[in-house]
Amino acid sequence: MKERENFATRMGFLLVAAGCAIGLGNIWRFPWMAGNYGGGLFVLIYLVFLVILGLPVMTAEFAVGRGSKQSVARSFQVLQPKGTKWHIFSYFAMAGNYLLMMFYTVVSGWCLFYLFKMIKGEFRGMQPGMEPGQVGNVFLQMLGSPGANVGWMIAVCVIGFIICIIGLQSGVEKITKIMMSCLFIILLILVVRAVTLPGAGAGLKFYLVPSLEPIKQHGIWTIIYAAMGQAFFTLSLGMGSMAIFGSYLGKEKSLLGESRNVILLDSIAALGAGLIIFPACFAFGIEPGQGAGLIFITIPNIFNNMPGGYIFGILFFLFMCFAALSTVVAVFENIVAFGMDLKNWSRKKAVAINAAAILILALPCALGFNVLEGFFTPLLSWLGEGSAVIDFEDFLIAQNILPLGSAIYILFCMTKKGWGYENFLAEVNAGEGLKWPKKIIIYVKYILPAIIALAFILGYINKFTNLLNVAL
Repeated sequence: MKERENFATRMGFLLVAAGCAIGLGNIWRFPWMAGNYGGGLFVLIYLVFLVILGLPVMTAEFAVGRGSKQSVARSFQVLQPKGTKWHIFSYFAMAGNYLLMMFYTVVSGWCLFYLFKMIKGEFRGMQPGMEPGQVGNVFLQMLGSPGANVGWMIAVCVIGFIICIIGLQSGVEKITKIMMSCLFIILLILVVRAVTLPGAGAGLKFYLVPSLEPIKQHGIWTIIYAAMGQAFFTLSLGMGSMAIFGSYLGKEKSLLGESRNVILLDSIAALGAGLIIFPACFAFGIEPGQGAGLIFITIPNIFNNMPGGYIFGILFFLFMCFAALSTVVAVFENIVAFGMDLKNWSRKKAVAINAAAILILALPCALGFNVLEGFFTPLLSWLGEGSAVIDFEDFLIAQNILPLGSAIYILFCMTKKGWGYENFLAEVNAGEGLKWPKKIIIYVKYILPAIIALAFILGYINKFTNLLNVAL
């Protein structure tokens, strides 16, 4: 058995783990979901879920990873009591990582595409709208072009796997530290610019002050379910994306404190993205609840009308690219570890095989907007997920694999038929730092899984109720 790689520094671990959490879930998905579900109320519920769900689940993932010194491919098998079958979940978790990259690499490619367009100044002088020559049409043309979607997706994969093949310390850790440091510097610059725009106050009120009005429009369970899914999605919880970094971690620091630090960094990025987008939207009279197109259709309009918009536009999409690529690299590292742990492959062999696999698996999403749209539209419309493959893949990840996987991690760590609470406590509390309070076992063992299960069931009830209403 090869000696396990380790991070060179604690800061490297924190920034790589935060880089996995901080991604398009924060910068792309969080703002449009907050805008769609009424701003402040959604943000408040989301923050509550980060604490009551995200913190214990992340700690459990780190503990399973550090306790086993394996990725999710083998961690349950190493720790599970003899005769139990917890390791079966590993196959679903591994599938979830591949599924995430099947659409995440495509959307990350859009970020690179927009950064390239912004640097070239191609949005200058364009008017809002979806007609030829207007800003929205750039997005439509990109979606309709097989070459653009596939080409930029390949570029993302090449960048990500090159970083992974260099190694954990020299590649993943070192380069992610640079990207994340730049990301937070750019975030600060953009937030200061956005909140000082004339009329930004209304956007801050919409974003930060909870209102009951969204309940009338969406229903409280829809908002709760969306916020829970966003909390799991933004932290990449439930499918071993965090456990891999626990497996590279020493026992110098306790895991609850490390989880708190990662979630804090993630929250700063997500809230910061909203502090950029919503003040800017209100300052320029743009509707914030425009859905997934908010970043790629609406935001370029803002920079077109903002003094110094060319520079700030480049910084914004550079910020997007750093966020996207940090997650891609982190999840690629997890995927590469599958082959290294299961098959004892070398890092180079694992990268080569998985690079080919991801490129092939991402094609349905990249081509689902154009040449394969006629095939997928009837199928996915029947499922209620619109006409894009990305919608269905996002649904499988955010509202199924992540919450159910999170429940599995909690139950595995808390029950006697799993790893067990005492073993979990010993691993979590090893090292200096914030200790896990033993008295909260009732909440974590019974109430937390019940919250996840209840939200999951009610979300499905709400989903199929809406589908039935549409059908009728």
